[in-house]
Formats: sequence, C-alpha cells, structure tokens
Amino acid sequence: MPRKMRLSDIDKVFECLSRREPDPRTELHFQDPYTLLVAVALSAQATDVSVNKATGPLFQRANTPEKMVALGVEGVKSYIKTIGLFNTKAENVIRLSRMLIDNHNSIVPEDRAALEALPGVGRKTANVVLNEAFGHPTIAVDTHIFRVGNRTGMAPGKTPDAVEKELLRRVPRRFQKGAHHWLILHGRYICKARKPECSNCAISEYCLYKDKQF
Repeated sequence: MPRKMRLSDIDKVFECLSRREPDPRTELHFQDPYTLLVAVALSAQATDVSVNKATGPLFQRANTPEKMVALGVEGVKSYIKTIGLFNTKAENVIRLSRMLIDNHNSIVPEDRAALEALPGVGRKTANVVLNEAFGHPTIAVDTHIFRVGNRTGMAPGKTPDAVEKELLRRVPRRFQKGAHHWLILHGRYICKARKPECSNCAISEYCLYKDKQF
C-alpha cells in the first residue's frame, strides 16, 4: 500500500501554498466562460504558453460561438496550427460552438453533464471550466496533479479519476476551490517530472517522496 500524507499535514501544505499564492488562477488567457472553454479544450496535450499564443489572435477574430462558427473549421485551423492535434481540435471547437448555439442559447452551461456532452470536452476540461468560470470546488487532474498527488502521498491513485476522488476526499473544503491551481503550479514549477526541485520546495517537510533531492 502506498504511504499517505496525514490529513493534518495536507492542511498545512495548503496553508503554505495559499500564503504563497493567495489568488491562484489558470495560466490560460481567456475573457469569459466561452473563451475559457475553448482554451481548455485546445490545451489537451499542449502547453498553456502555446495555447495562449494561438488564442490571442483567434479570440480577437472570434470570441463568441456565432463568430467561431462563421470562421469555420479551416479558419480555426489557420490560427491553431501550431498546437498539437489541431485538425481534430478545430473540428471540435466548431461542433461545440454549434451545440452551444443550438442547445444552450450560446451560453456555456454551469452543469457537468451538459459540459461533458460537448465535443472535445471530457471530465478534466469540465472540471476546469466549473472551477475557474463558476467557482465550483472541483479538481481537474492533469499530469502535474497526478504526479504531485502520488509523489507526495497526498492522494495516491493509479488513475486520474482515483487521484481526483482522493483529493476531493482529503483536501480540506476551504482549500478545494484553489487546490487545482496550487497543485498544477507546484507540479509545473517545483515538483517537476524528471527532476523535482526539492531544495526549493516549500512543502518538502510534509512530502513522503522517498527520493527527495536536496
């Protein structure tokens, strides 16, 4: 059985992370729930930096479902061709935009099932939109959060869904709104995949990683 961080230590971890970053936010650039939805859908298997470079010009041209549909698949492709899987993503952006127009009066729904019914929107994307756009205490488990949850012992699990369930069960309620962002930032900049910067880690005293490097 993997070792689990004590609940009291998890509380201390988030106390520390919240002091360092009191108002954590996604690093994706967006204007409203619709542009956030598109940006997150485009970010699968891509960096936030690469997505922001593409969506800056794209959102100047099309920042509503109607404008996006008018732009068309080929038009969207011309803006996002530097992003991985851009062909499929362009098609999904147009299809989800049409569905928003037809089924939701062009408004991004504040509902998990409705979000996940949109093309190219899975649980992780829905969680990000619910958290960032609507303030829900959701935790979207990407590669960074999956790594941090397992490596630290905070929320061990063999799948992203398992890690998500453990985090929701073990992270104190008062920290759940920001937990998603704190853990992503920690994994992206400190608890890196190949070489974690344990010497610069503010929560190393609570971490159960057996191969800490100082």
